[in-house]
Amino acid sequence: MDKDAIADLIEAKHSELITWLENQPDDSWTLGPEGKWTTGQQALHLLQSIVPLNNALSMPKFLLRLKFGKANRPVRPYDAIVKRYQERLADAKGKTFKGSQNMKIPKLEDKQYFLNRLQTEAKKIQYKTRRISDVNLDTVVLPHPLMGKMPVREIIMWTAHHVEHHTDILKANY
Repeated sequence: MDKDAIADLIEAKHSELITWLENQPDDSWTLGPEGKWTTGQQALHLLQSIVPLNNALSMPKFLLRLKFGKANRPVRPYDAIVKRYQERLADAKGKTFKGSQNMKIPKLEDKQYFLNRLQTEAKKIQYKTRRISDVNLDTVVLPHPLMGKMPVREIIMWTAHHVEHHTDILKANY
């Protein structure tokens, strides 16, 4: 998948999520189905996953190579990343990334702030995706808590899928 297609996918998935969240009743922001995250917690979780990626992409690429190494395999296509993520999720049996465990419920008065932040972070990653070289997209790797080290191109594609995954969960639960 080329850079523009990935950036466009990020835009589409975030736009769908934000529109959906904006149209939900306020009580779903703080109250959710038994044992499930509220819509506010889902938004917080997605912010917790995209902010570190944007921060990493702001670093000099040589530092990322120094810290995490270089890709030792070709970049997988989008569908293969999605399939692998679904397999890893099934193996994890509901285990959650440590930053999202025992997550606080965001306050209703912070809803617009969270939606604005999600939109801003999505725009940042789109911009960075379009600006980074293809060589760096395919050779610089970043760690993912469930998937292991992934080339930047893959982790950005995964980010688009991750938003879709949580949008689907929200639609199913609410």
